[in-house]
Amino acid sequence: MNRNAISLPIIISLCLRASLAMGKDSAPEISYFSDKQRGWFWYEVLPEPVKKAQPDIQADQHKPKSDIKPPSVVEAEIEPQTQAKPSAESQPLSSAWLKQNLEHYLNQAIDDPSPENVAAFYYLQRVMMDKAERFTNAARYVVMSDPQLDETVRRPVATYAANEANHQASVVAEMALKSIAAQAGILFFFRSDCPYCHVQAPILAMLENAYGFKIYPVSLDGLPMPNGFFSQFKRDQGQAAMLGVEQTPALFLMKPPKQIVPLAQGALSLEEVTGRILLAAKEAGWIDASQYQTTQGIRNTPMLLPAAGSISPAVTQDPLSLIQALQRSAHFGSTP
Repeated sequence: MNRNAISLPIIISLCLRASLAMGKDSAPEISYFSDKQRGWFWYEVLPEPVKKAQPDIQADQHKPKSDIKPPSVVEAEIEPQTQAKPSAESQPLSSAWLKQNLEHYLNQAIDDPSPENVAAFYYLQRVMMDKAERFTNAARYVVMSDPQLDETVRRPVATYAANEANHQASVVAEMALKSIAAQAGILFFFRSDCPYCHVQAPILAMLENAYGFKIYPVSLDGLPMPNGFFSQFKRDQGQAAMLGVEQTPALFLMKPPKQIVPLAQGALSLEEVTGRILLAAKEAGWIDASQYQTTQGIRNTPMLLPAAGSISPAVTQDPLSLIQALQRSAHFGSTP
């Protein structure tokens, strides 16, 4: 008997068994006979079988459906609400109605730019602009008719008048600063190695010469400044810690015997120093509010500062009653 004839069925049987075994775990591989040009690769590593997620899919099919809707469905439900028709709550073409609905007409014209949609938006925009112009004209007339509302009464805008206000402010400020200098001095904390103290010292010398302020220099490190300013100084004996000095130069407005008002912890220009001195003096009651307001180039006018609880909620419902109540509070109110 031919040995090849006997072994051939055995080989075929083994190949069929191998192919059936592989088919259980993965897709059938390409056979050697259909891909024989590649030859035999005895050590070729076969890819790992891909596990199907069929059990998970089946499990998901048995799960109860959730009430959560896909984003596309949610957006589809929300979009009609956001693009709803103009609200009927406000009076048509009122400012509230325009505020609520003008954007809707704009979006409608963008999404569907038909001549009617585009024209409708521009007509509504014209209505809004005409309302604004009408309000502006009425506001100008009301303001010019009432000195309590006209800001040019407090501070003129015309060049010649503004220059005069600035001149009056400088004259009154000089008088006020000299008056304060007669009562108070400047406490000046410095360090010998502080460059900002070195440039602050000439400014304080100008303040001393111009208005007569007495400068009281205190050295935190016990050494003089190298530029020779304020060589007659005092050594810090704990005063800086008591006043909370953290940075130098530190300036305080000091009025004997016990009044000390902080001005700055940092370098200031001459204009900034004088401005802070005037404000500190006003807050401390050394100059009156009317005088301080004049130093700022502002005319002294009553302020609309009604006392708390002086205007009832019922008054606020009537414009005329509200105006009269505010006018009365201005007449009897105090200036800053």
